[in-house]
Amino acid sequence: MNKVKINSDIELKDRLVAINRVTKVTKGGRTFTFAAIVVVGDGNGIIGWGLGKAGEVTAAIAKGVEAAKKNLVKVPVLKGTIPHDMEAHFGGARVFMMPAAAGTGLVAGGAMRAVLESAGVKDVLAKSKGSSNPHNLVKATILALSKMRDAYTIAGMRGVSMEKVFRG
Repeated sequence: MNKVKINSDIELKDRLVAINRVTKVTKGGRTFTFAAIVVVGDGNGIIGWGLGKAGEVTAAIAKGVEAAKKNLVKVPVLKGTIPHDMEAHFGGARVFMMPAAAGTGLVAGGAMRAVLESAGVKDVLAKSKGSSNPHNLVKATILALSKMRDAYTIAGMRGVSMEKVFRG
């Protein structure tokens, strides 16, 4: 994964994916805590996710945002879509994404949509198979996006021109 150092000039927007209320039953009664999954992104290829747990919802979200800012990754976004098809899985969640023509929109559900919107992807066809657990869906989507490579990266790695990458 391409880890990114956070700069003060990056404007990150946070998006809440899911909140889970956890109940612990003790001798004295029930104790409620909250776990929040948060995705942050600049809308231009930098995204991160975080999990925050606290006794109040707002505190859990704030902790999630701080955790998300600590594990940012850079993903390739070309003309509002992704460079190529990609499939990934994390736990029981499987995700499949493929590029779409301009104007198609973001065809993705739930947790995948939040991650793709935060990354700045505008046109993509995405499908989640298997588990719909938001924790694993977010992780699988970010894993799939971070494994993607654009043609410029491949040309630089091979040390050849862009024309040679496409010719063979």
